[in-house]
Amino acid sequence: MPNPTAAMLVIGDEILSGRTRDGNTHHLAGELTRHGIRLAEARVVPDEAPAIIAAVNALRATWDHVFTSGGIGPTHDDITADAIAAAFGVPIGIREDARARLAAHYARAGLEFNEARQRMARIPDGAGLIDNPVSTAPGFTIGNVHVMAGVPNIFQAMVASVLPTLTGGAPLLSQSWRVNRGEGEVAAPFGALAAEYPDLSMGSYPFLQNGAHGTNLVIRGTDPARIDAAMTRLAALFPAD
Repeated sequence: MPNPTAAMLVIGDEILSGRTRDGNTHHLAGELTRHGIRLAEARVVPDEAPAIIAAVNALRATWDHVFTSGGIGPTHDDITADAIAAAFGVPIGIREDARARLAAHYARAGLEFNEARQRMARIPDGAGLIDNPVSTAPGFTIGNVHVMAGVPNIFQAMVASVLPTLTGGAPLLSQSWRVNRGEGEVAAPFGALAAEYPDLSMGSYPFLQNGAHGTNLVIRGTDPARIDAAMTRLAALFPAD
């Protein structure tokens, strides 16, 4: 059986403007790989409800899981929760268990639990909460969509909360072989090798070092014996310099 699949949806004008660098996709990709879930697609959309709704509906219909980051904070432009509710066609409102968590958190901190902070307790009907051990404000899961904060350490904590609840496949493994030749020189034999192992994924990644061109050849899959066999063939094709 093939491994489950996933998509990442990054939400935020700050990503598209270049003001903020997205590291959440990189983190999620590594965690999913270790869990045996293949990240198959990633998108970035602005803080605009139609764009979020369209992307969520397209991705959740295509992949087994969708992870989102961004737009669930207390400010006016945090519209992700409302857009997700609209995508699923369900109501949204302040949920008592989420409100209670936040109220206790702000009471401990000696801060006012004002209207803006209460917005973070607005959860679409039918969703389950995602724990947030960093700042308490929960994410949520509805259907196959996992909605998480954009702040990197909170996003990472939420991923750690969600992954144990998901069924993964065999861990995705990889090995690489460095060749001091350009991609154009290795393309034909490497392509022929890939055709011999259709169950494995093979990719080439060029680099330039000290003025010389080279290529890192990477073989990925879930069967270590098959990867080892393909790597043996690869090393024979391109002996170490």
